Amino acid sequence: MASRRQIGEFELIARYFAPLARTFRGAGGLESDNAFLPATARHDTAVKTDTIVAGVHFLADETPERVAAKALRICLSDLAAGGAVPLAYQLSLALPKGWQERWVARFVRGLAADQRRYGIVLCGGDTVVTPGPLTVTITAFGRVPRGKGLGRSGARAGDELWVSGTIGDGALGLLVARGRLKGLGAREHKVLEDRYRLPRPRTALGGLLIGIATAAADVSDGLLADAGHIAAASRLEAHVAREQVPLSGATRRALALDPALWANVLGGGDDYELVIAVPPRKRAALLAAARRAGVPVTPVGRFARGGGVRLTVDGKRTKVPRAGYVHF
Repeated sequence: MASRRQIGEFELIARYFAPLARTFRGAGGLESDNAFLPATARHDTAVKTDTIVAGVHFLADETPERVAAKALRICLSDLAAGGAVPLAYQLSLALPKGWQERWVARFVRGLAADQRRYGIVLCGGDTVVTPGPLTVTITAFGRVPRGKGLGRSGARAGDELWVSGTIGDGALGLLVARGRLKGLGAREHKVLEDRYRLPRPRTALGGLLIGIATAAADVSDGLLADAGHIAAASRLEAHVAREQVPLSGATRRALALDPALWANVLGGGDDYELVIAVPPRKRAALLAAARRAGVPVTPVGRFARGGGVRLTVDGKRTKVPRAGYVHF
């Protein structure tokens, strides 16, 4: 007798957890990364929780400062995708048996540095000891104009698909960190590895997207996957033109040496850029917001009626090489 297929992350959420949130409008059916809670007459509070586990979301030998930075910054990336400005966060820290105080001291220094950098402050949490690996959970809170928070479900057919920064560096950086990417110079290796180990959330741009974008997500699972998440929540098809995807010099060099790495670039994740749905009439406003934030943005496709993700290379449809990172 054939074994029953194990369901994936999004199917698990839709089947079991979304019904629990059905009566709360701010949960958005759990189709987006943030929840939006009414706070004042003028603002909602955006709420995002993320967990990272040693050996799964970061390398087991990562420095305490960078573990702290990654844990906080991936939450800030989701707040940015919701159009929210960072406000405060809570920390749940599960330390492995045998933990050392000096590790915690360095971890806290990393948090303190990013509190100053991003204008956010700790407001609570929990600490425990576990027989399992080091686990860090952060719940971040942000502020967004009342009723204006961005999710995945607002895109419309005809909206343009834009991304911030460059794509693929995080996934290739993980290959570098694991010694699986050869042929590049030391400087290129460092650039890519730093992008993996230390995300740069686009908080300066996120809050400026209110009134411009119809939907947004951060690129954590991979460009095609996260564009696909917007498409699925919006009941549309995402069209992505591979030749328009913005790349760093190091990633271009890696692709020139091994074109098969396109699968990692488009589907590997860990970029923590923003993927944004924008009506054509708002293009000038987006470009002005990007200049103000100091963040480059690039159009890579559009949304159309249908479903799924359509990838083209020089106008010809091609197979999506990799769906993106999945937890299950």
